[in-house]
Amino acid sequence: MTSLLARLFQPKPKVDHLRVAVYTRKECCCCHTAIDFLKGYQRRLKFRLDLIDVDSDPELVAAYGLTVPVVTINDKVRFRGVINKVLFDRILNAEDVRN
Repeated sequence: MTSLLARLFQPKPKVDHLRVAVYTRKECCCCHTAIDFLKGYQRRLKFRLDLIDVDSDPELVAAYGLTVPVVTINDKVRFRGVINKVLFDRILNAEDVRN
């Protein structure tokens, strides 16, 4: 198991090539929580973050309906509803271009 100090001083993953998209609705509190979480990471790691309003397209409404937020990374669905921080960190580390 990695010690706390090792995790704190571990270099940030280089993931500025990633495109993270959040499929959202305007009045969705879960969506706002997910967006705030991702914006915190995006400020540090500089990946692309796109917010897509599901209600703007009937096809998106049919695809995602009430399951928002849906988070995709490079067009692959990774999370529905709540973002798991541990899993998100693992995905970022796996996508690190230095690996």
